[in-house]
Amino acid sequence: MIKIGPAGSFKANTLDSVRALNSIGLSAMEVEFVYGVTMKNELAKQIGIEAKKQKIELSIHAPYYINLSSLKTENITKSKNWILESCERAYNMNAKHVVFHPGFYHDRNKDEVFEIILKNILDIKETLRKRKLYVNLCPETTGKHSAFGSLDEIIELAKKAKISLCVDFAHLYARNNGKIDYGQVFDKLKVLDLKHLHCHFSGINFNSKGERNHLNISSEKPNFKELAKEIKHKKMDITIICESPRQYLDAIDMVKILDNI
Repeated sequence: MIKIGPAGSFKANTLDSVRALNSIGLSAMEVEFVYGVTMKNELAKQIGIEAKKQKIELSIHAPYYINLSSLKTENITKSKNWILESCERAYNMNAKHVVFHPGFYHDRNKDEVFEIILKNILDIKETLRKRKLYVNLCPETTGKHSAFGSLDEIIELAKKAKISLCVDFAHLYARNNGKIDYGQVFDKLKVLDLKHLHCHFSGINFNSKGERNHLNISSEKPNFKELAKEIKHKKMDITIICESPRQYLDAIDMVKILDNI
């Protein structure tokens, strides 16, 4: 099954957005906790009830400030708490995936940073187990060369921590200087034996340091039609969240492109 939807609300609020998705042909939405987790659990439950009624798949993007490899202990503590708060809201709204950017290298050895992030994710997993919050942690592939999050790193992290992941195709495109081989990406993911893939898509502007800003899918940087062909060919069970500047409109266009293949 292929589910497509926008990153964030496109109506006055999250609840109204969930109610409207079916009417515009979309089947998923990622709730964005960009600057912090302010949503109350009661509202999260209401959103979950509405999403179930509308048959909308929900996910959450945890705050952008997360850095599980920070040089400051207090920042790592804050990052863990943001992820845990996001997971609590996800559990209450029956959202399956909690996406987050893992961290930065800070001019350190990449293997050292990997071990730091792995340890902190395992700590989070243990807390989730104790609190009985059953959601999928999804570290995301990142677009800046200074950020931890190449495809290989995220796959290895998911493998060792026994968690899920989020593949952001635009980030991979920027990280690889405007090149992406979708077939190769999916081949690498086989090692995880995923039943379902959660991913992001948009166009992207980049420079020598990597990602700069997201673009509409009409930019064809990267090309969505080529991704759609690969998804159809492999008969994938996948959710695609559109992060372009016109996220719900581009999500509708993505559905049309898939339908025409």
